[in-house]
Amino acid sequence: MNSLSAISEELAEIDGQIADIFRALSNGFQKLEKIKDSNRQSRQLEELTEKMRECKRLIKEFDREVKDLENKNDPGTNKMLSEKKQSMVKELNSYVALKKQYASNLENKRVDLFEGPGEGYGEDNVLLASSMTNQQLMENGNQMMDDTDQAIERSKKVVHDTVNVGMETAAALKAQTEQMSRIVNELDSIHFSIKKASQLVKEIGRQVATDRCIMAFLFLIVIGVIAIIIVKLVNPHNKDIPDIPGLAPPVPSRRLLWKS
Repeated sequence: MNSLSAISEELAEIDGQIADIFRALSNGFQKLEKIKDSNRQSRQLEELTEKMRECKRLIKEFDREVKDLENKNDPGTNKMLSEKKQSMVKELNSYVALKKQYASNLENKRVDLFEGPGEGYGEDNVLLASSMTNQQLMENGNQMMDDTDQAIERSKKVVHDTVNVGMETAAALKAQTEQMSRIVNELDSIHFSIKKASQLVKEIGRQVATDRCIMAFLFLIVIGVIAIIIVKLVNPHNKDIPDIPGLAPPVPSRRLLWKS
């Protein structure tokens, strides 16, 4: 750290940030070993992957700064900086491989999305890192981080699509709930109408029955009046038959008046 400060304050600051990220990655993977829930493991891996992406960016920035200072530094300093960068790349590759190992052990599909197509290739590169040149290590590390970035983008896309599907499903359920509510209200209205119709039919039935009784009573009265009239006409001297109001007594014939 002090030697880097003598060379460049910016290099020293970048080196400090990378060291902080490496410590955070080490603590994060130790914490990951104690987590049993797959969902929590997935979230922890996402956080660690974000840190590795940040570390990759800082290493690239470190490399650019070293190249800018290459002509100003002596060969020994350039060699030291090259070894420092190579050490950073190796350590980052080791964390990338460790992340891939954890991701392959998770049954959760969201975690499986972090596995890139060149997983075996990346692990072989980590194992053979000691026999690779600095440029090959940089290219290998960049390739692995690019694969990780692509996997993260695929994961975000899947999450975005899942959220959209969930929103569409919620909207469809809401529409179906409103439709069911309208159907229930219509059924209640139909039930009320049927109940009112039943009451109206009963009232009409009672009125018809009452009208029939009145008509039958009037019919009996008419029959009785007709019977009395007929009896009066046939036997006008019968005193037991009462006179009907409004009906004139029969006029005696002329033969009966002559005889008297």
